Amino acid sequence: MLVFSHATLSFVVDLGNRPEELVALAGSARRVAIIVNALDHRPEARAMWLEKQTDKLVDLGFGVTELDLRRYFAAPEGLQGFLGGIDLVWINGGNSFILRRAMKQSSFDVLIKNAVARDSIVYAGFSAAAVIAFDSLKGLELTDNPREVPSGYDEDIVWEGLGFIPFALAVHHKSDHPESESVDREVAFYEATGIPHRTLRDGEVLVVRGNETRVVG
Repeated sequence: MLVFSHATLSFVVDLGNRPEELVALAGSARRVAIIVNALDHRPEARAMWLEKQTDKLVDLGFGVTELDLRRYFAAPEGLQGFLGGIDLVWINGGNSFILRRAMKQSSFDVLIKNAVARDSIVYAGFSAAAVIAFDSLKGLELTDNPREVPSGYDEDIVWEGLGFIPFALAVHHKSDHPESESVDREVAFYEATGIPHRTLRDGEVLVVRGNETRVVG
């Protein structure tokens, strides 16, 4: 898991082994928007993960609303008002390139970066949500298909990341996960090209609070 705001950021796989880290970072904030657009190419999995993650967040004491970024593709100006009533965004895993397209087409990428800079929203999530936090998606094509384009999405690949962290993240590293082998290839790519990077095993949480970065779990 990754959780991040101007003061805080945290990433895990699912809620990880330390969900209390998310609760601590949120403080008294309880309004959560859950984003599952990274699974727009897999409707059944999307529905399952939306229900599963919503239940887990509710169990932690959050009030949860789905934020489907597709609703703002044609009217991104409406998204700013929605985010004004949100304390934390929780972003599900899936295809990182689809998620990044959704963020660009809805202007969520610009809005979330501004909100995080003001420390008005905590950015948190796992897998795809974590790996796009670097300034580039180069290397992620070794795991995710960048040409998988759901209906309503632009075909152009967005290679620019959000730039929240100064290193690439390789998630599911050395874990019991079907993508662990391709993640090894990601790490090899980062090493060969000199891209700064860190790895996360399933269950670990990357927390960024101001200038402090730590992995727990």
